[in-house]
Amino acid sequence: MILFQLIRRHLKHGDDEVFYRLQATDAMLWIQRHAGSGFADRQILDLGCGHGVFGEELIQAGADVTFADATDLRAHRLKASKFLQIDLDQQEAQTLGQFHGVVCSNVLEHLKHPDRLIQSMETLLAPGGWFYLSWTNWLSPWGGHEFSPFHYLGPQLGPKCFDRLTGKTRLHTPGENLFVTRIGKTLSAIKSRRELKVLACAPRYYPELAWITKAPLLREFFTWNCALLIQRV
Repeated sequence: MILFQLIRRHLKHGDDEVFYRLQATDAMLWIQRHAGSGFADRQILDLGCGHGVFGEELIQAGADVTFADATDLRAHRLKASKFLQIDLDQQEAQTLGQFHGVVCSNVLEHLKHPDRLIQSMETLLAPGGWFYLSWTNWLSPWGGHEFSPFHYLGPQLGPKCFDRLTGKTRLHTPGENLFVTRIGKTLSAIKSRRELKVLACAPRYYPELAWITKAPLLREFFTWNCALLIQRV
């Protein structure tokens, strides 16, 4: 369970590079456990890569990583690696190519049209390839991101109350760069794709409690961040 490590790190240093590196290495162990294979010599896409921390960890594990995002925010040391520019709300992900694995971490909740990403999964994956999808669902404790827990008042009233009571600057505005997502709806959309199979589903920061994701209402509130490992069959 990595949750308490992340909380301690965040309290002392915020969401710095080490904070995201802890997430990445823990997620990689979870992927290996359920995919039954390693990363060496695998072509992997870090989709929505941000600063590239997850992809860099995969490179350290021997993977051939392609980074992709709307803007190249990677650290200078990663600039030599392949980068593809894409706005997932405006462009088709299928144009990126085909890979043995795809990691898409904390991106889904920022997409206006998340179904478009789901519909592209099988074309992004080589047969037998896996797709790691992780995101913060709306009703989780961190669903509103920096204006949590005001998000429980709704996507319109919540931010307004946060602004009025705290006076702090928000990075996220529902309907603009943060969208309401549901675990149940996302799972249903993936399972409806005949070429996709869900290998594992768990709370990302405490995967030992994977049973939570099998409880339809409970999972929406207590998963915090949902992790899915999907395979193209």
